[in-house]
Amino acid sequence: MIVKDVIDFLNYYAPLDYAEDFDNAGLLVGDEKNKVSGILICHDSITEVIDEAINLGYNLVVSFHPILFKGITKLTPNNYVNKSIIKAVKNNISIFSTHTALDNSKFGVNMQLCKELGVSNPRILHPKNGTIKKLTTYIPKENVEKLKKELFKSGAGSIGKYEHCSFSFEGHGTFKGNQESNPSIGKKLEDTDQKEICINITYLKHLEKKVLNSLKEYHPYEEIAYEINTLENTNKNIGLGMYGDIQNKMDEKEFLSYLKKKLKVKFLKHSKLLQKKVKRIALLGGSGSFGIEKAISVGADVYITSDLKYHDYFRAEKSILLVDVGHYESEQYTNKLMYKILTKKFPNFAIALTKINTNPVNYS
Repeated sequence: MIVKDVIDFLNYYAPLDYAEDFDNAGLLVGDEKNKVSGILICHDSITEVIDEAINLGYNLVVSFHPILFKGITKLTPNNYVNKSIIKAVKNNISIFSTHTALDNSKFGVNMQLCKELGVSNPRILHPKNGTIKKLTTYIPKENVEKLKKELFKSGAGSIGKYEHCSFSFEGHGTFKGNQESNPSIGKKLEDTDQKEICINITYLKHLEKKVLNSLKEYHPYEEIAYEINTLENTNKNIGLGMYGDIQNKMDEKEFLSYLKKKLKVKFLKHSKLLQKKVKRIALLGGSGSFGIEKAISVGADVYITSDLKYHDYFRAEKSILLVDVGHYESEQYTNKLMYKILTKKFPNFAIALTKINTNPVNYS
């Protein structure tokens, strides 16, 4: 197995196409063609983790957070980022990060947190738009069904609970090939009027390469006329945060105690108690102040996230309980999730969870 095999699987589970623009997820260090001796899973690929990989004899580190966020102008060991990269390069260790690709996955960070907290029927809090594309192409009637079948195989035409979705109508196409053309219909240097079917079919952004490969392989024309448009429809299956309900209502103090126990934390920061029952939970692992108003709009009684600033608590507007559980704490189950999916996919391969607690925040 090579590094690319692991990347391809993780990219299938949590496509990098849906990572946030500010992020630097993906292969950060190493060659995707390298043979993998073992995989070490961690939250942050700091030097202690790289040392752990070296001691284990593993040469691929799969981390949640990317060790590289900004461009490097000097590669000297004067900070923790450079030290980790230098050590990884010297020891031929590759580093891959999932970060916001896994945040945006329906089966990622926030789904795992929902499971740990007993939140049922979880739905995406911040559905993404711009993730759905539409392909329009024009093809002779006798070739339509074959092309549609292959496009469906590539993943196109799926809308929610439905598959093989498309819309077609008939029309006329005109063309004339030049001296160098080799038309499959008509003759070069002659005007051709051809009855064609216009096919419209949607697909998810990360499938574009596969969809276009199918189009080019199974379309009969030498030069294929097609259009791709990005739709503004929101995608309820991709996005940040989640919300749902817990089984039994709790008062706020009871819920905060429950939350501390589940997350194994001693302290929580929160907005003013509202003296009401807690039933609907909204949550967003990592920094989530931008989701406060959205959590209110879905009727959440509590919004669980991290990195809230002083003035963020005023945004509760006496309508929701805001709880800051800590950045690392809100994402602490991510390693377990990555370990579970990787060991299931590669059951007979050397995969280990780091023993290093990479949380940089300490409490006294």
